[in-house]
Amino acid sequence: MKAIVYSKFGPPDVLQLQEVAKPVLKNNEVLIKIAATTVVKEDPDMRRSPGFNGFFKPRNPILG
Repeated sequence: MKAIVYSKFGPPDVLQLQEVAKPVLKNNEVLIKIAATTVVKEDPDMRRSPGFNGFFKPRNPILG
C-alpha cells in the first residue's frame, strides 16, 4: 500500500510517497479501503513542529 510518510519535522519537502506494509488487524478491527481523503488544518501543524507527535522524530510517520 502507498502512503505519504515523513521522518522528520519540517516544510512540505519532508513528505515522501512510499510503499508501506498493510496494517495487521487485531481482534475486533476492520480494514477500510479509502478512495479519497482530506487535509485538515492540524495535518500541516503536526508535520511542522514537535509536540504531542514526538519531540525528536514523529511518533507516527504517516499522517491521517
